[in-house]
Amino acid sequence: MEEGAAGVGGGVGGGGVAGAGAGDRSSFVIGLIENRAKEVGVAAFDLRSASLHLSQYIETSCSYHNTKTLLHFYDPNTVIVPPNKTAADGMVGVSELVDKNYQASKKVTMARGCFDDTKGAVMVKNLSARDPSALGLDTYCKQYYLCLAAASATIKWIESEKGVIITNHSLSVTFNGSFDHMNIDSTSVQTLEIIDPLHTELWGTSNKKKSLFQMLKTTKTTGGSRLLRANLLQPLKDIQTINARLDCLDELVSNEELFFGLTQGLRKFPKESDKVLCHFCFKPKKVTDEVLKPANGRKSQLLISDIIVLKTALDAIPFLSKVLKGANSFLLQNIYQTICENPKYGSMRKRIGEVIDEDVIHSRAPFVACTQQCFAIKPGIDGLLDVARRSFCDTSEERSLLCQI
Repeated sequence: MEEGAAGVGGGVGGGGVAGAGAGDRSSFVIGLIENRAKEVGVAAFDLRSASLHLSQYIETSCSYHNTKTLLHFYDPNTVIVPPNKTAADGMVGVSELVDKNYQASKKVTMARGCFDDTKGAVMVKNLSARDPSALGLDTYCKQYYLCLAAASATIKWIESEKGVIITNHSLSVTFNGSFDHMNIDSTSVQTLEIIDPLHTELWGTSNKKKSLFQMLKTTKTTGGSRLLRANLLQPLKDIQTINARLDCLDELVSNEELFFGLTQGLRKFPKESDKVLCHFCFKPKKVTDEVLKPANGRKSQLLISDIIVLKTALDAIPFLSKVLKGANSFLLQNIYQTICENPKYGSMRKRIGEVIDEDVIHSRAPFVACTQQCFAIKPGIDGLLDVARRSFCDTSEERSLLCQI
């Protein structure tokens, strides 16, 4: 185990994002670029949570040990690199590294001009949900120019490939350094059976539970599972963050009411929350005839489904607020103040409540979900919709009567 070059997330607020969980399809798109001073810039964009993680570090080995570890951590579905080899003499270069470790379909080569650090800084400033001063962009702009260049190419590729524009002030952006986390190299991860057990092919899937990650995986949300994976692959070494988490743990252990209330509260949040919230961060790139014409049934179904998931998540906040109101630890107090007392969530609930029926909740059962989508919008919002639903009910009743005859 050694100190890594690029920790992910961190901070007392419990930040940090992991790659896709074991068995899940990765949602990361990564941009890589290097200079002749053995510096590597990395921009990792998580399509699932609309977050951008920027890293820049010096490679100390000819084998690109730090970069290989970081790629193993994110497990990207796409890696974007410039066409020309800019590595120092004796270095393999990030492009060749990707060729050796990833399938050809995962590699995307973009023109060197797409890796523009000036444009990248402007993009990050405009897209970040945090204030530029709080983000520290002015401080990192010149120091981390390589990762900003990688961010420029990554964002351009995503917007071009997906045909969307990322909404301003919607991304969670973090600058990651080697100060708060340690990296565990990929060989040690495999040998220590941190994520996957050894000899899985011999023992079968029943051996899956024998990895450290699977043994500790009692999380109640998908995001919690990814955060657990992140902390196992990149352990914290920031004392302030560690102490804040330990204080939170002490309070949960000593206060059973808080512990079980928080467990119940987390269960109320849909597992698809982060993925759905990410959908609202993108908008169509061009206003074409396809966009202007009435939405087809599939698009309407997806949109209503996303609104129902958002409504269910917002409805869970009051219960979470009640549970955390008396919490004493800094971490839980911070969650209560920034989330539970945020008036914007109440405004969103009220606006959704004007259109969506109050009794509608998210369901993973296909038939129930389909029925809820049909009757989610309140009567009187759209006359044609009311007529269509009436016809649907009449047809369903007639079919039911015919089946009984």
